[in-house]
Amino acid sequence: MSQRLTIALDAMGGDLGPDMVIAGADIARERHPDVTFLLFGDSQRIEPLLNQRPALKAVAEIRHTPDAVAGDAKPAVALRAGRQSSMRLAIDAVANGQAACVVSAGNTGALMAMAKFVLKTLPGIDRPAIASFFPTQRGESIMLDLGANAECQPENLVQFAVMGAVFARAVLGLPEPTIGVLNIGSEDMKGNEVVRAAAATLREMPLPGRFHGFVEGNDIGLGTVDVVVTDGFTGNVALKTAEGTAKLFAEFLRRTFESSLLARIGYLLARGAFKRFKQRIDPRRYNGAMFLGLRGVCVKSHGGTDAIGFANAVAVAINLAAHGFNERIKEEMSRVADAHPLPDTKAAAG
Repeated sequence: MSQRLTIALDAMGGDLGPDMVIAGADIARERHPDVTFLLFGDSQRIEPLLNQRPALKAVAEIRHTPDAVAGDAKPAVALRAGRQSSMRLAIDAVANGQAACVVSAGNTGALMAMAKFVLKTLPGIDRPAIASFFPTQRGESIMLDLGANAECQPENLVQFAVMGAVFARAVLGLPEPTIGVLNIGSEDMKGNEVVRAAAATLREMPLPGRFHGFVEGNDIGLGTVDVVVTDGFTGNVALKTAEGTAKLFAEFLRRTFESSLLARIGYLLARGAFKRFKQRIDPRRYNGAMFLGLRGVCVKSHGGTDAIGFANAVAVAINLAAHGFNERIKEEMSRVADAHPLPDTKAAAG
């Protein structure tokens, strides 16, 4: 990294609050020695934790605020009443240039509402999308939207496709990522009007990748495409289903290996392979959902994660900021709009 990046952290977010955030920040500091931190939250809770970690304290600054967004707060209420909350002030730090990116494990709806209100969307983007990594047979893929937009228009899915492809090129290093629209079948006539119209547009327009066509749910794990595009309702269901399946499979394995003496011996003989398998599907490894389409880098950590998972979310934010990700999205959206103008949804809505 050529220059120091400053990361704004919502220290009060998540199920474990400052204990998890500060421990995760310390792990991130070890992995990324060229970053500094702005820690937003209750200084009486943060400072004792920093005193236990002198190396982190040397590169961190506390920005005190006693206010925090509740985990069950509605987005509109949080936006209206949370102007001095740790979440809002951390986002403000990105907006005013004090930080390169913000990471929070707090309320997802509130974070999206605040980030969209403060940071605004990039030119050519109507709605931000939540994106995250998925483990696949081929490595990793990116899926979006994972919950920000329950209902979408075709142009929203097209914009998601462009953002996802730019992300795959910038962060995964794929020169020509493949893009697929999630559907109930791979045939052109399958699905509702929204996905069919989006696919028709994607087939004709220049993309920072290659459009594969429709993909089905089983294609996500197979890694058929590098970027899976869908609406937020479907994407969130797919995400939660994948998380639940991984936990179920891990529990089945545990019960199997505890079922008999022979099974325990088999585990001891193969525990190295099973340890690698467990690490491969560990949700902490894929923690850090990106809010793509904003004028600043905002990353959402899972609220129930631990320090390792939070450190991985910080790494995602650092990666996006270091690659100038938003500038690349702006360039691609401008190129796409010049070659294939999209409908102006805001004008149509007016």
